[in-house]
Amino acid sequence: MEMYKMEASTVDETLSIAEKLASLLKPGDVITLEGDLGAGKTTFTKGIATGLGISRTLSSPTFTIIKEYMGRMPLYHMDVYRLEGSDEDIGFDEYFHGDGVSVVEWAQFIEDYLPEERLDITIRYKGEQSRVIEFVPIGEYFHNIVRQILS
Repeated sequence: MEMYKMEASTVDETLSIAEKLASLLKPGDVITLEGDLGAGKTTFTKGIATGLGISRTLSSPTFTIIKEYMGRMPLYHMDVYRLEGSDEDIGFDEYFHGDGVSVVEWAQFIEDYLPEERLDITIRYKGEQSRVIEFVPIGEYFHNIVRQILS
């Protein structure tokens, strides 16, 4: 699989990259986010929310697993960390093939439920505020999206 990298030197740059991504998304798109605790997964999701026209304050769904937000299309923000080792399907298919965008943190814990085509993103610390954002598009559709983000 091909990987693309971008560097964000500030939180605002991270938000801007995520907003640009959001402008290219359509219903049924699935984005996975990986990274250490505090790397910026929820910050990146906030940028996607802003790009989708969501004005409600976004917070991590750690204890609820899924939070839904309404904008120009729904955003389904999932933190599936608590599902590690579980075989429980909480209706992922309805979200992944629904009328909104799904953003999944800690997606490795539900690998069997993820759609074949998606955009995997890993956020890594580079400095106090700077991050390296790695995009692994799975499917030609997401390759095109990443190319547009990088242009």
